[in-house]
Amino acid sequence: MNLYISVLRTLVPLFVGWAVTAAGAFGVDADSTTVTAGVTALVTAAYYAVFRALEEWATKREWKPLRLVAGVLLGWARPPEYPARPEDAPVAAVVPPADAAEGRPA
Repeated sequence: MNLYISVLRTLVPLFVGWAVTAAGAFGVDADSTTVTAGVTALVTAAYYAVFRALEEWATKREWKPLRLVAGVLLGWARPPEYPARPEDAPVAAVVPPADAAEGRPA
C-alpha cells in the first residue's frame, strides 16, 4: 500500500469539505464556525498523517506493537489491503452501447 496515496485519499476529502463549507456560495464571511471547521480539518489531517506514517514505518520494520497501536488509534488494527491485479489480467474495455434499432454501435 502506498502511504502517500492513502494519506491523500483522506486529506483531500477533508480539505474539499472544509473549502466548500467555508466558501458556501463564494461569499460567506470567515466567522468563528468556519475557522473552527478549518482548524478541525487541519488537526484531523495531521493526526491521520502522523499515525498512518507511524503505522507504515512500523510495518516496514516489522515492529508489530507500534503498528498495532497506530492502527488502533486510526480505528482499525491493520491498514486495508487491496488485492493486486495480476499483470496478465486484461483491462476492461469500454464498449459503446449498441443502437437498438440496427444492432450496431451508436
